[in-house]
Amino acid sequence: MRKIFFTGLLLSITSFLFSQRIQKIINAKKVERIERILSADDMQGRKAFTAGNEKAAAFIAGEFKKAGLQTYNGSNSYLQDFVMIQPKFISANAIVDGENFPEKKIFAVTTQASLKVTDQSGYGKASIKKGDNLTSVARELIGRKENLIVTVDTSFAANFSKLGFLKRNMFQTEKSVIFLLTDKEPSTFSLEVKHEIKESKLMNVIGVLPGKSLKEEYVIFSGHYDHLGIGKPNEQKDSIYNGANDDAAGTTGVIMLARYFARQKNNERTLVFAAFTAEEVGGFGSAYFSQQFDPVKVMAMFNVEMIGTQSKWGTNSAYITGFEKTNMGEILQKNLKGTGFTFYPDPYPDQHLFYRSDNATLAKLGVPAHTITTSKMDNEKYYHTLDDEIETLDMTNMAAIIKAIALSSRSIVNGSDTPSRVKASSLDR
Repeated sequence: MRKIFFTGLLLSITSFLFSQRIQKIINAKKVERIERILSADDMQGRKAFTAGNEKAAAFIAGEFKKAGLQTYNGSNSYLQDFVMIQPKFISANAIVDGENFPEKKIFAVTTQASLKVTDQSGYGKASIKKGDNLTSVARELIGRKENLIVTVDTSFAANFSKLGFLKRNMFQTEKSVIFLLTDKEPSTFSLEVKHEIKESKLMNVIGVLPGKSLKEEYVIFSGHYDHLGIGKPNEQKDSIYNGANDDAAGTTGVIMLARYFARQKNNERTLVFAAFTAEEVGGFGSAYFSQQFDPVKVMAMFNVEMIGTQSKWGTNSAYITGFEKTNMGEILQKNLKGTGFTFYPDPYPDQHLFYRSDNATLAKLGVPAHTITTSKMDNEKYYHTLDDEIETLDMTNMAAIIKAIALSSRSIVNGSDTPSRVKASSLDR
């Protein structure tokens, strides 16, 4: 009896001391400091391609440095720079099977200002057939990263111009895909397409804690730091979309988690902390980031988005998008046993949230990548409004959510648990 009592007492003391340690690192006061800076007016809404976005990136990089993180891949900076290409169509000329081919039936996805292609250029061939999903198949073909001539069935004539949204922003690439609206695969062709090319620099912010025994296995903690920028003034003459909840809150969580794990110094797997840009304009930051990893080596991704308000269940709760697609949620719940905190499955399946945040790119490659959030998508009063400011957030509950992420991820971070992979057959979009 004495031995049982002593063991129970020892576990209680250990649990209390652990709770005290994490409370010193992650608490409402420290959360508010970071949140207040990121959502301040002088960040100008952190819109991609703006000075406010760059200022936010510099602040996050400074926090990663203070936390003691290393830069990614031996870089001399925490900033992961990349270039987006914005092509503006000028003209297209084509001779197909000896006849002039109408300009309006040609669409090219390219980052080259002047593109000349003939049937001798070595381009592969593909087609979009009647009954296909035009944009989905086109997006898949573009994603192959190979030079292609694609014939598009004329049943898509009314929607052919809608392909234009696929090239509003693109990564730099030497590969091009040319779509021709025709029912006949061309035997001979000669095409010239011209664009005005605008290059814009963007940057993610990446910090790393190298693992010990499982250094080549990665666990990612992420959130997006961009928002909507500056709009038209409202009645209160406020024109800045501060994005306190969306997603300064998630970025604050990533910074706090970086500080926490850097203090622990016991991660067997390599931890990557990522603040993404350009989520609001197409998810380009996370898409570029994902291309730098072998998805097989990414064991889990915790994407943190909009955790500043209470969930539909109140305090000490959040939900996980795509809960049913892997067993990661079950692992997190196991690690939270006895804490009073609960992670629920996504209560808004009709919103398709699993596909709408920065976890999506890696999830589609099989990675157990999920977003953790409290956003009440049927009633989030300040979502994408000028009133999404720090005064609307619950700092104490936000700190509790960040602590829950830290505690729930322990067995994945130390390598004793590995979540199941996302199966392609489970993806309905």
